[in-house]
Amino acid sequence: MKLTQAGELAMLTGAGRKEFIFRLDPSAELQTHQGVLRHSDLIGVPWGSGVESHLGKRFFILEPTLRDLLLHIRRQSQIVFPKDIGYILLRLSVVEGMRVIEAGTGSGAMTTALAWAVGKEGRVFSYDRRADMIDLARRNLVRVGLEGRVDFRQRDIEHGFEDSDVDSLFLDVPNPHDYLKQVRRALRSGGAFGAILPTTNQVSALLRALGDHDFGLLQVCEISLRFYKRVPDRLRPEDRMVAHTGYLVFGRPILDVAVDGPVEGGDEDGAG
Repeated sequence: MKLTQAGELAMLTGAGRKEFIFRLDPSAELQTHQGVLRHSDLIGVPWGSGVESHLGKRFFILEPTLRDLLLHIRRQSQIVFPKDIGYILLRLSVVEGMRVIEAGTGSGAMTTALAWAVGKEGRVFSYDRRADMIDLARRNLVRVGLEGRVDFRQRDIEHGFEDSDVDSLFLDVPNPHDYLKQVRRALRSGGAFGAILPTTNQVSALLRALGDHDFGLLQVCEISLRFYKRVPDRLRPEDRMVAHTGYLVFGRPILDVAVDGPVEGGDEDGAG
């Protein structure tokens, strides 16, 4: 049975699913609208345990998932949603030990997910022109203990990337079509490229540019997420859903286009 330890990140959730994420410190306490909980009472208990505040209100102590961390991130800009991040990590094949570039950094949600995925042996190189966004993202990484896996670069990527031969590269900028020459120089042969865009005209511009720069296996998609009411006898969808948050575009740099135009990727069900 795994027990909580001082210094670990923990999440408390209680009535109404209000969540609190914090690092366990024997000398600290958590103050909530439902009472105070001393960290010393939360250390050394099994994960998943029920705990009570000084008012007798019940909470459960859990290890926060990556999704939990992303939803509680401090932000000054729109973040990439967890539903999109999961598929992005899959398509970019981000695993332990990989070297990955992202631009722009924003509030650091995607940075956090990439740092989580590359592990202790991997590296994330995060580019943004704005020092304030880099500072916010760095503080968000420090909060979850992942800052040691990320190198921040305050740089306009129009001038190119400082890093090269990376395994994957992801752009979250308004005009990714303007930077594909720089992308090809930084991305290793056969590596994975991805971008997120809010409108179809931006996607069209990127697709044309990808063809001009010999990217193949292109894919465009969007991901919708629908939750269900958790009542066995009245199981049905919730009234609201997380629908369009952005268009995802993926491709691979190839050395020789053997067909008329870029090689297209198949659908997820295997159909072309």
